[in-house]
Amino acid sequence: MIVIGAGPAGMMAAVKAAENGAQVVLLEKMKRVGKKMSITGKGRCNITNSADIAEIIKNIPGNGVFLHSVLHSFDNQDVMEFFQENGVPVKIERGNRVFPVSDKAEDVVGAMLQKLHLLGVHILTEKAVTDILTIQGRASGVRLLSGETYEADAVVLAVGGASYPGTGSTGDGYKIAKKLGHTVTEVYPSLVPLETDEEWVKDMQGLSLKNVRVGLLIDGEKITEDFGEMMFAHFGVTGPIVLSLSRVAADYLRKGKQVELVIDLKPALTPEKLDARLQRDFEKYIRKQIKNGLNDLLPAKMIAPVIDLAYIDPEKEIHQLTKAERLRIVALLKCLTLTITGTRPMAEAIVTAGGISTREIQPKTMESKLVPGVYFAGEVVDIDGFTGGFNLQAAFSMGAAAGCWSVWND
Repeated sequence: MIVIGAGPAGMMAAVKAAENGAQVVLLEKMKRVGKKMSITGKGRCNITNSADIAEIIKNIPGNGVFLHSVLHSFDNQDVMEFFQENGVPVKIERGNRVFPVSDKAEDVVGAMLQKLHLLGVHILTEKAVTDILTIQGRASGVRLLSGETYEADAVVLAVGGASYPGTGSTGDGYKIAKKLGHTVTEVYPSLVPLETDEEWVKDMQGLSLKNVRVGLLIDGEKITEDFGEMMFAHFGVTGPIVLSLSRVAADYLRKGKQVELVIDLKPALTPEKLDARLQRDFEKYIRKQIKNGLNDLLPAKMIAPVIDLAYIDPEKEIHQLTKAERLRIVALLKCLTLTITGTRPMAEAIVTAGGISTREIQPKTMESKLVPGVYFAGEVVDIDGFTGGFNLQAAFSMGAAAGCWSVWND
């Protein structure tokens, strides 16, 4: 059996196939395996999420229901046990996120690599595949870019999507699948920073906001929100909660909808309590100019744009402020709106949305409905989830199913 792509899905497929008695060759076009996995979770590798299966599916908006069978066959407990049995103890953090105790993604990659070696899997790097070969409509092997061919009874395609191309995910799998007659749905970035229209955002570059609530407006109607940390960049906004909302934002941007983010800078305070807090600060700094009277409430970088957006002269002394001006500041702090003009490029996305259509894949086995002996796993499939370990869990579950069934069906 041949596995194309040594990412999380491909390596797990190779492990499970070898455990079930297959002679496995794992082909990777990069110089080393698991390159993308080694940088996930800011180098810590959020390997899964400890929530129940229903919650995991809910957090995979891109065809999560399709994964119902494979998630039950190889679930998050199986993933945690796999790594613990292979020398990587794990821990559960906020939001049920599961990380290696060492906080090192390289330990996760290393454990999978060691397991592959113990099982006798033949790992060949710098081997770019261009075609899956068939005989009488069934998988028979692969052809490399060099022209070499390898024969096989089954082939698992697990080459990733099109995000982070420097790690080897350059969309090759879509071309290979199309040659076999498979449909590839529109591919677009998911879990990606967002670009904004407002010029003042550029001056906020590098500013991180913690414990804020951000809502996503589509044509003026709030459809979802999240709480946590975000950060300003020269192009717009990024950070955990922005990435979580970006998948939905990107989808609506593709449809030509108006997309806005509304930031509540003080979610713990009602407008009335925030106004009272502001009045206390203003009493404290009553003889100062407004530009010097918000230091206790806002990061220094945010003071100038907030005053400007409230249409207040920054030189105006606090004791001269009207109630209407004060309430405009309160309104801004509770509802700071940004116009989203687009996403950052695919190369900056953590995950690819879209891919090989799930309608043409057997949900239990991950085998192609069009070409027997061909299996798909990982980001190359039209599956994508939110941050929190959901994407890696999906990859491991798909890989495990493809690896097992490629042997059992044969």
